[in-house]
Amino acid sequence: MEFFASFTSIKLRSHLCKYLLANDDRQTVRQTTKASAEGAIWSVEFVEGKIGAIRLQSCHGRYLSATDLNFLLGATGKKVTLQTKYENLGAPWSVEWEPVRDGDRVKLMSWCGTFLRGNGVTPPWRNSVTHDEPRFSSTKGWILWDVEAVDETPKYCLLMSRRTWSMSNSSDEFSASGKSSPATPKSVRRSSTFQLKSCSANNLRSAMDFFRNAKTVRLRSHHDKYLVADNDEESVNQDRSGSSKTARWSVEFASGASSDSIIRLKSCYGKYLTASNQPFLLGMTGRKVLQTLPRRLDSSVEWEPVREGSQVKLKTRYGNFLRANGGLPPWRNSVTHDIPSRTATQDWILWDIDVVEIQVQSANHKAATIEHMDSLDFNPGSPPSASGKSSNYPRLESTDSTVSLPPKSEGRTIYYHVADESGDVDEDTVEGSSFMFKGNGVEELTHKMEEETGIKGIIVCTRNPLNGNLYPLRLQLPPNNATMHVVAVPESSKLGKDFEKQRLL
Repeated sequence: MEFFASFTSIKLRSHLCKYLLANDDRQTVRQTTKASAEGAIWSVEFVEGKIGAIRLQSCHGRYLSATDLNFLLGATGKKVTLQTKYENLGAPWSVEWEPVRDGDRVKLMSWCGTFLRGNGVTPPWRNSVTHDEPRFSSTKGWILWDVEAVDETPKYCLLMSRRTWSMSNSSDEFSASGKSSPATPKSVRRSSTFQLKSCSANNLRSAMDFFRNAKTVRLRSHHDKYLVADNDEESVNQDRSGSSKTARWSVEFASGASSDSIIRLKSCYGKYLTASNQPFLLGMTGRKVLQTLPRRLDSSVEWEPVREGSQVKLKTRYGNFLRANGGLPPWRNSVTHDIPSRTATQDWILWDIDVVEIQVQSANHKAATIEHMDSLDFNPGSPPSASGKSSNYPRLESTDSTVSLPPKSEGRTIYYHVADESGDVDEDTVEGSSFMFKGNGVEELTHKMEEETGIKGIIVCTRNPLNGNLYPLRLQLPPNNATMHVVAVPESSKLGKDFEKQRLL
């Protein structure tokens, strides 16, 4: 918004170095190389009650509008036209645009999540302007615009800047004619019609709206393949077929005051989509995404949806994104979590959301919110399939009867990190793990951690609260099954050898 906050009138220049122009027919727009054209100047209006939304008014007094009309039959682009405010009493959101900063340029997002695009190549696309989602790397720059301030504001822009288009007044006038004022539509995936729905226009800003009332969803990647749970009940990958039950994921919402934007995704096998700390390939940045049923629901199974137009990115707690890989094996059809470092792979973290089933709430029954108990309070000795079955789709059931939960398992929770060969631990960025432990001895804990980590010959260490240094754990474990935070240091590491030299072992 900083591009528009200080200006009453601007010019928008596309990647083709052409300016957005309002044609003399007062209905259409196109691109022109003539920066001095009067129609290339647009007056900026801020939408009342909506932070981050603007309208652009042409020299003819008409507003830049994202319509629902196809630019060409069979093509994805929709027409961008000029409309007056009186033409938009039933759909005022069509003339509202949300600036999204991209470096030193902006993208203008429409009401349905598409972006204002300056087209190129051969006619009829040449010099045309549509709103669309670029699907190819070569057209990603077509939705980027440079904003140029107009030094001398024309008189018509000064007049327009004094006007305000009050949405509430327009609604009152519309209601006075004997018709009710329709609400602003909720943005849905690839919405293509002006459907009047009873929700606020501000709902268009949140990625959680893709999941808010969803019971089960499918996630479709940039490669037009679906995220599927492998039948080994451990790995995940991509597949063309979205009809299989393995492509369906149950949506759960994390509980807690700071979890309004956090979800979990559970496979048909009752296991959670998990961002593990295991590298997918040695020497590569991507880490494995698995199906797991942890004893405790930690941050590794939590995902934060981030909206990107009409698609979403799923972010882990430490800033990585769920990524659908392409290319040659072993990357082909694999799924990792990573941060794309190349422009060609930026789209690999974008997902289309298909809502398969919706969550219906009646007046008498409300959908139960998911609690940590559904995967934490189970008997560790029971088979995984039984525990998965008992907790499958827990939030979708609603009953008046009393549900008896299994007794809490005895033992303590051990949170741990694994030090590298130098003995360093990056606890701020590397996600830790946890397990339940029954016992009080250090030797028992050491053997258990060797099983959990798969590393033979480790030293269980704790951090001194005074100086933050690591020291080997030598005494009995704290009483009353108190939770512990430890670090597994390999004996072969530099720090492990230092402990041996200092005779701390």
